[in-house]
Amino acid sequence: MTAQSMGQDDHVVTADEERLSQRLREAREYLGMSQEFVAEHLGLSRASVSAIETTKRKVSSLELKKLASLYKSPLSHFLGEDDRGTEAQDETARALFRTTRDLSDLDRQQVLRFAQFLRQAGPAPTPADDRSVSES
Repeated sequence: MTAQSMGQDDHVVTADEERLSQRLREAREYLGMSQEFVAEHLGLSRASVSAIETTKRKVSSLELKKLASLYKSPLSHFLGEDDRGTEAQDETARALFRTTRDLSDLDRQQVLRFAQFLRQAGPAPTPADDRSVSES
């Protein structure tokens, strides 16, 4: 792991800690939760939640477990253990997040249902598949 920046008390903030903080913030924002709401749920101050999301404070394992439960995501997501490892997928996911973030709850649910439908339908046909069907 490489050091990215220096935090409070000369703590070296690692790339993994940066990603964890970013994922926690993105999950909270995606669900439309305020830092105050999350703080109340965890029994922390709002400033502590802000510090966790900006790598100024480490999150404890128990806090991370509570956050994963609150955000309805597996711990592995926040720890980066379910990464597919490709930048293209990460960029596509970030673009989807940015695009859907400002939608209404109902519209986000509809986008989610459509994504689940696509996953169950299997891969999209290629242009070659289309030609063989039309030639029949």
